Amino acid sequence: MSIEFKSVGVIGAGQMGGGIAQVCAAAGIDVVINDVSRDDLERGLAVVDQNFQRQVTRGRISAADKAAAMARISITSDYADFGNCDLVIEAAVEDENVKKQIIRDLCPHLKPEALIASNTSSISITRLASQTDRPGKFVGMHFMNPVPAMKLVELIRGIATEEDTYLAARELTVRLNKTPVNAEDFPAFIVNRILLPMINEAVYTLYEGVGSVAAIDTAMKLGTNHPMGPLELADFIGLDTCLAVMHVLHEGLADTKYRPCPLMVKYVEAGWLGRKTGRGFYDYSGDEPVPTR
Repeated sequence: MSIEFKSVGVIGAGQMGGGIAQVCAAAGIDVVINDVSRDDLERGLAVVDQNFQRQVTRGRISAADKAAAMARISITSDYADFGNCDLVIEAAVEDENVKKQIIRDLCPHLKPEALIASNTSSISITRLASQTDRPGKFVGMHFMNPVPAMKLVELIRGIATEEDTYLAARELTVRLNKTPVNAEDFPAFIVNRILLPMINEAVYTLYEGVGSVAAIDTAMKLGTNHPMGPLELADFIGLDTCLAVMHVLHEGLADTKYRPCPLMVKYVEAGWLGRKTGRGFYDYSGDEPVPTR
């Protein structure tokens, strides 16, 4: 059974939600973006508009394509506006309690056949699905950041996810010009199970004085051919998100090798979350990022 997605809801107007909305609209799907704050919605919509404009400037899409895609996107603060959606993708903050509350509040407003996906980067799909009235119609769709540029989507079945739900999510992923990869429902799935301990180890390397921020990032860029150093990447992801994923790994797998570095905890406590706050392992207040250690 193939499901045709004509309308998709996205919860969260931030970097991930906006990116998901953008690729859906570009693929000809009507999109409803939800967030609690009208300001956040307006800001998120403006970023999507800028991203489309950049594609127009580079000759990748026409101005008419951009106008048509933007016309497919609407914004709302009311879950009732998801009533016609075939799928709703939750892309809120990486906090299990927040996500569970959103999912509980969302379900009464959906049509019975609607699917729900979570863009969680680490949290159990089985646990999130248990909060719904339709665990069989719940699936993990973990998009990578930045969504428009990154080709991968990790697809995760919970214990109750029905095969039709999984196949529909896979079909949609391909329609969005992304590559689906199946990941089992273990903490942090594939990408973050490997990536975040690497970032955490880089922070330990800094914490123990093995190298400076610049030395660590330069070494990893030139020594392993990574496009970004691990500390630069942590700032890009957000140190709060990095820490949240490390907590999920540490608690879910009960192995001390996943213990978050105390220095990462300190930075988060200080509100130094990376690019989004203007300061993390680098200071972003000037023209060029400057290492903070």
